[in-house]
Amino acid sequence: MARISTKRGRWPPGKARLKALIEGATLDAYSESEQRTGFYTMLDEHLDLPFATPILGVVATVERIDMTEDEQIVAICRRGISRQAIPILDLPLPHPRPGGAEWIEAYSH
Repeated sequence: MARISTKRGRWPPGKARLKALIEGATLDAYSESEQRTGFYTMLDEHLDLPFATPILGVVATVERIDMTEDEQIVAICRRGISRQAIPILDLPLPHPRPGGAEWIEAYSH
């Protein structure tokens, strides 16, 4: 498989870029479950972690990406001693966005 560049660029990514990311994540995926796993893998590999982002008026740190038993991709966020899993599609992104954020945009399509 060809490596897909994850350089920061235009936001939101253009249709051709999103199509390339989607194809990269879902290559050889034959079911929706395998497609979600493909996106989880790409997010885990390419999203620059950790990063701080505002959540409900406070700044929290996104420590890692995880997949729940029901195959929902979530961001594990920490503030102090508290941790919370937030669905990746509900995660507000900071400005500037972390490297690899285009994978979240591709997953939302």
